[in-house]
Formats: sequence, structure tokens, C-alpha cells
Amino acid sequence: MSSLSRHLYRSFCTATPATPETSVAWPPLNTIISDLFNERNFETLVNKFKKSSEYHRFRCRHRIYEVTVRRLALAKRFSCIEEILEDQKKYNDICSEGFAIRLISLYGKSGMFNQASQTFNQLPELKCPRTVKSFNALLSACVDTKNYEKAEPLFRELPSSLSIEPNLYSYNIMIRVYCEMGSLDSAISVLDEMEKSGVSPSLITFNFLLNGFYEKNRFSDGEAIWARMENNNLVPDIRSFNAKLRGLVLGGKTLEVVELVKELETKGPKPDIHSFNALIKGLCNDGDLEVAMRIHKELNKKGLIPNRSTFQTLIPCLCEKGNFDLALKLCKESLNRRHFLHAELLQTVVDGFVKKSKVDGAKKLMELARAKGYSESSLKMPSDAE
Repeated sequence: MSSLSRHLYRSFCTATPATPETSVAWPPLNTIISDLFNERNFETLVNKFKKSSEYHRFRCRHRIYEVTVRRLALAKRFSCIEEILEDQKKYNDICSEGFAIRLISLYGKSGMFNQASQTFNQLPELKCPRTVKSFNALLSACVDTKNYEKAEPLFRELPSSLSIEPNLYSYNIMIRVYCEMGSLDSAISVLDEMEKSGVSPSLITFNFLLNGFYEKNRFSDGEAIWARMENNNLVPDIRSFNAKLRGLVLGGKTLEVVELVKELETKGPKPDIHSFNALIKGLCNDGDLEVAMRIHKELNKKGLIPNRSTFQTLIPCLCEKGNFDLALKLCKESLNRRHFLHAELLQTVVDGFVKKSKVDGAKKLMELARAKGYSESSLKMPSDAE
């Protein structure tokens, strides 16, 4: 692209509306973002977000879009999500495929496939090109919304009509689709197809397959995929080993999980939080909650931070043992780290406190959940609470 072409593109496809941008004395961007994070009224949040979107620098911040949309999705405020994202289409940023992909992806992650598909179909009239990148975003929306049955027709029909060639990412998405559907033979067929098309599978390709086979407790088939991966001169990474660890947990082979994690600590690749989550899961399955909690306490020493999965595994086990005080402690730790637990799990802890006549503990958890963005309807005090 010549310098003149670049200048014209910036002028007509990436420029923002002059009036809102130049006539408003915007506060510091971090102040705007902090205000949105702290806003608890969803209608007010939507209005503030739309107003802030007039600021070009705000529209460049992907993270605030992701966090806001996730909050609204957790609260099932899908009309609010649509109001925010549809409002973005009036800005000239939509000429950029990257900006359009963001909208498609956010719709997908919110479970709103129809809106994601509609946005993809609107791109030509919005003067935005459709390449394999936005095509892949639409395929990913099929995965995110679990509309797996829509992925194959799109994969087979759209590339020819749009004159695009599926790339490695496209094939990887389809392999993931079939793995999540449990159609593992179809996933292998896609692997064969991509190799025949001259597209070399990547480590990500094989990691999807490893996850698929190990999670279906087809351990021997998983090992065959492992061998095929190594035959392609690909070195397993920690994600590959984590898939195997989860397969071992599913097979009830906790001792082998312990041994493999120890081996990884000494020989590598270094185990990550997902590795230890598998170990914690195996121990909890075997009833070794005390050991699982000890590993949780040692994570910081290993330079690892517990994630949502860590808490989602440990808290139910603590509830089963009747240890609601420790369950509350982990709930607080999780929420303070901005890990949003299932509302049903928090309700289990609340109910447990009430049954033990510890209403104060239930109230503390509900207050914290409200402060972190859970809606009034997502957590309720049992009717038999004092």
C-alpha cells in the first residue's frame, strides 16, 4: 500500500466522528474505566459505556469491552450487550476488520450466535472486508455458543462463496468443534484433510485432539495421537501434558498423576496452574481433601496463582465435608481475585451456613457477591434463615 493509500485509508476508514471527540473534555482514560468497573446499575453502565465509546482511545481498549460484556452475560442481560455492541457499528472503526472481529467474538462469548452471524453478514454494507480472519471469528462463535451443528455447513460452504482459503486456524477450529461434539473420528478426518491440503498441523492442532481423546477416556487412542504428534517433529508442551493429566484423573489413576507432576517439576516442561488443578481434582476425587488443600496453600510458593477452576474444585468438596468456614474463605479469595464462581456454588455455601445456623456467614458471602457484581436474583437467602 502506498503512502497516499495509507493516508486515504486512515482518513476515511479509521477516523472517528469529529464532534464527540473534539467537543468533549474527556477525563483520564483510567478514570473512565474505573468508573465503569464500579458501576452496579446495569442500565447506567450501558449508558456510560455508550457515552465513553465516543472517545477513540476508549474504543482501542479491548479489555474493558471483554470485562463489561462478561459481567452483563453473567447477569443474563443480553439486551444490554446487544445495545452496547450495536452502538459500536456507527463508528468508522467498523471499517477495520479487527474491530468487527471484536464484536463478532464478544457476541459469541456471550452465547449470542444469531447476533454474531448477523454482524458477519452486515460487514459488506458496513464497508468492512471479510477475509479468513472474520470467517474464523464466526466459526469460533459456533464453538463459544455450542452451535456445533452450524460450524460444518459454514466451513464447507462459505470459503468458496467468499473466495477465501481455510487456514490452519480454520482447521483447528473444526477439529475443536468435532472434539467437543465427541465426534473424534471426524476430527481425525479433518486432520487428514488439512495435511492433504498442504496445511501442516501445529501443536495446537494436536493439543485439541489430545484433549478430545483423553477427556473421552480413550487413553490408548490419546497415546496414538501423542505418537503422531511426535512423528510430526512437534515437542509436547505443558498443555499436552495437562491433557494427559486430565485423562489420568478421569481414569482414576491419581498415583500416576502425582508421579507425572513430580517428573514435570524436575524435567519439564514446568507444570502450571492447570497441572496442579488436575492433581487437586484427582486428590479430591479420592477423598484426599487435606492433601489437596495443602497443595493449594503451596501454589504461591511455586509462583502460581489459583484460578477459577481451582476454587470450583475445592469449594464443593469443602461443602460436602461441612467445612463452610473454609469454603467461605476460598469464596472470598476467589471473588477478590475477580474469579467469578458459579452462582449455584455460592448459593450452596450460603445454604450450608443457614443450615448450621450461621446466618452471619451467609450474609457476608452475599454482601461480597453483590459488591463483585452478582445480581440480586442470582443469590437468595433461604426462607428458613433467622
